[in-house]
Amino acid sequence: MALRATKVDYLKCENAGPHNTAEFDNPNLILRRGQEFTLKISFDRELTPKDKVTLQFCTGPRPMQSNGTLVLVELSSECLTKQWSAAIRQRHGKEYLVAVTSPPDAIVGKYFLSVITGKGIVYLPSDSPIYLLFNAWCKDDNVHMPSDGGRKEYVLNDTGYIYVGSSNNISGRPWNFGQYELDVLDCCMFLLDRSGLKPEVRRSPVVISRKFSAMVNSNDDQGVLTGNWSGRYSAGVSPMTWTGSGAILQKYYKTKKPVLFGQCWVFSGVLTTVLRCLGIPTRSVTNFASAHDTEENLKIDVYLNEKGEKLEDWTSDSVWNFHVWNDVWMRRLDLPKGYDGWQALDATPQEPSQGIFQCGPCPLTAIKNGEVYLSYEAKFVYAEVNADKVHWLVKEINGEEETTQLREEKSCIGKRISTKAANKNSREDITSQYKYKEGSPEERKAYETACSYLKTDICLIAAPPPPPPGIKLQIIGEKDLLPGNPIDVCISVENESNEAKTVNVIVGCQLQSYTGKVIANLASITQSVEVAEKQAASVPLKVAADLYMQSVILVEDELIIRVNVISETKETQEKHSESMVIAFSYPPIMVEMPETAKIDEDFSCTFTFKNSLSIPLEKCELHVEGLGIFKLEHFDQGDIRPGGIFRSKIICAPKKTGEKKIVAKLNSTQVKGIVVEKMITITK
Repeated sequence: MALRATKVDYLKCENAGPHNTAEFDNPNLILRRGQEFTLKISFDRELTPKDKVTLQFCTGPRPMQSNGTLVLVELSSECLTKQWSAAIRQRHGKEYLVAVTSPPDAIVGKYFLSVITGKGIVYLPSDSPIYLLFNAWCKDDNVHMPSDGGRKEYVLNDTGYIYVGSSNNISGRPWNFGQYELDVLDCCMFLLDRSGLKPEVRRSPVVISRKFSAMVNSNDDQGVLTGNWSGRYSAGVSPMTWTGSGAILQKYYKTKKPVLFGQCWVFSGVLTTVLRCLGIPTRSVTNFASAHDTEENLKIDVYLNEKGEKLEDWTSDSVWNFHVWNDVWMRRLDLPKGYDGWQALDATPQEPSQGIFQCGPCPLTAIKNGEVYLSYEAKFVYAEVNADKVHWLVKEINGEEETTQLREEKSCIGKRISTKAANKNSREDITSQYKYKEGSPEERKAYETACSYLKTDICLIAAPPPPPPGIKLQIIGEKDLLPGNPIDVCISVENESNEAKTVNVIVGCQLQSYTGKVIANLASITQSVEVAEKQAASVPLKVAADLYMQSVILVEDELIIRVNVISETKETQEKHSESMVIAFSYPPIMVEMPETAKIDEDFSCTFTFKNSLSIPLEKCELHVEGLGIFKLEHFDQGDIRPGGIFRSKIICAPKKTGEKKIVAKLNSTQVKGIVVEKMITITK
């Protein structure tokens, strides 16, 4: 009698634990490659030595044995490693427990199983497909991470922080990565299928991570997110509104159209989600004072006019207050030895590479040592953290514009590079992983190495020796500002020489986006001061709140105030410049909820906000999300007068145990991105 399979039990719960996939909100079997899993197969009779049972695993639209998309595994008594194999472990009558092993370099994707027991006798289980992911727990997988703490943080953790602000005023913005949320895994598989990658390269974390750096932005392939830095977002959602990646990926999977809109931290958050979902260890990384070197000369030119205002149309170079990208962990078998470990990857569309907006993965080791010839985009990333910054003064003389170099800064780019510390709710400074200490012999050697691979040797020209002691500029004032308060700083002009000097001081104050784009010119003063030898004079700058708030309310972006100062000494024509960033700070949101709760038992969470600012806040919206507790909720709070208070309450019914995070964000016309988080432990 011909043998027939009658039932296959995927043993989803039994396999989910060992494969670290139990958290996925997905009804299918989810596995990690290179690791054994078990199936329970029932037949219409007991097996005999003559019976041949073959498990067929297929992936992709045209499965073929030649490229590994069609796999035939004969059922035997022996389970092999590093290749597809299947062995009987137990038997209960007609029911057999089968152990299956996939190779550590198996194609990542969605598989369908068939049980073949004879010519033309095929059983197709009804509860397929099977998802096969990368495996950071498997020593032979190229994404293997030896640290259990590292795997817990960079693969399994579904919440975290993305760091924003400026190098002297860093804040951690809570972000829900949400890789286990409904439809997120299916969205990743949809992107993988849509990528056009050939089956054989879907084994490689290098190729897949690079492709996803392109597909998270929509510039070339109708990918997940459309970038927008215009400050106008009426056609979609302001980047400041998002609290996590889940809602973005769910919307994209539902509509199959790019979601509007994202900026660098949103691109990074989504890329972290997608790659952690697929099993590649990933972290979001923030580089403060991040250079965008369009001329590939490792120099960022900043041009100021005679009012101390930045001139944007003189160069396409820029320095972002912060820029967020990703690091991914993997072996680099495509490179010489020594480049394994963390690799920089960036989904924000800045510069095309090979005709596509993609960036990385580039080894941090190569960036640190200035080996900018290595793939991928090592030169671009090196400049982001190591370029020099040159300040120029542009004057109109006899109808022609002339430029004079004010100063060159060699250690102001790439500051306090930050990521969330593994398994801690704190910031980790990883600057030393990207660069040697500024001014050290190792750093200078890396810079010279990088310059040797440039199209020009301009960056190797030695800077002129520093001038003798003269004028020292310092901007004194608070580095943060409550919206509605006036800007109040003082410029100290110190004469370090032994002779009295007459100094012409130019002060310009601008409202800028975090990318350095000028939103509005707020004030400019020019004043001549007499400074005695070894003495100091001061020049005050005060800007009324109305002057910047009228521009703030028109732009839904991360904004800063920048003060630029230029001095010119009458006696010696000695020139200096200095600048300072003033960040906005906001009153807090208070959260009231218990520290612990039980699964499927309601608890309440109350959000309270008091407007302690001197200005009313219009069109206030509160966005609240709690992974494993409730989906993204929106509360329209209307207008809140100075001193006004609102309270919003949500009833929560947790569905998953463990430590969970609730994130709330408040946006209004006047302020953007007031954010708070609260942890709660859910027990059975």
